[in-house]
Amino acid sequence: MRFKNKVVVVTGASQNTGVAIAKRFLEEGSKVLINSNVKDDLQEVYKELSVHYKDSVMQYVADISDEAQVSAMFKALDEAYGRIDILVNNACHQGIGPTFEEIPTSFFWNVLQVNLQGTFMMSQQAVSRMLKQENKGVIVNMGSNVSKRAIHNRAAYVASKSGIDGLTKAMAIDLGPKGIRVNTVAPGYIFTNRWEVLDEAIKERRRTNIPLGVEAYGKDIADAVLFLASDEAKVINGSRLVVDGGCSAQHMPIDVDF
Repeated sequence: MRFKNKVVVVTGASQNTGVAIAKRFLEEGSKVLINSNVKDDLQEVYKELSVHYKDSVMQYVADISDEAQVSAMFKALDEAYGRIDILVNNACHQGIGPTFEEIPTSFFWNVLQVNLQGTFMMSQQAVSRMLKQENKGVIVNMGSNVSKRAIHNRAAYVASKSGIDGLTKAMAIDLGPKGIRVNTVAPGYIFTNRWEVLDEAIKERRRTNIPLGVEAYGKDIADAVLFLASDEAKVINGSRLVVDGGCSAQHMPIDVDF
């Protein structure tokens, strides 16, 4: 097992990709703290994971945009495990809603508080502990392919994910010399519970415009995260691993080109 007895924190682990990431680390022998600000959903995931990994998983309800709650979560981690080896900053505000001219300042700032400031605060707490450890640690941030190719009516989300790209690079050059690697996974379309309510025509159009013809699933993103967290990626630092089936490689979707 690549991650036997490693202590891992995964934010946004009450549904979809976050759950898949937590499961993969547990399968590889890790001890995992799963986090979300949605108590009921997190409890359900914890119950599910505890069936097979009772002694290896713990849960903590916290809003990562709140500094006091982030601090309290890490104190709970200290009491439970006394260390952190890997942090996965997966929690995300999707920023779905208004067009640019209609975005309230409060909405824009809330998206950045969760996606960018939350990543910053979680990482600072983790780093303060990693630096005291003999084997320092790894941070994997969750970006998006939209940071390079924007999508409509998601200005706050796009801005936050562009910020993640820059923050990852800044962290990598500051922390790399101190033994801590920082990288980003940038997904494209992921099949989540949001897809379950889409019309089949919408799903098929999306798939048509993915060069590989298929969207990613949570496990695909989890595999990329685990790779970057592993010793197999020991000289990868400050990088952005795109997992989008080739969407970022094309200039125009196929139904525009033809």
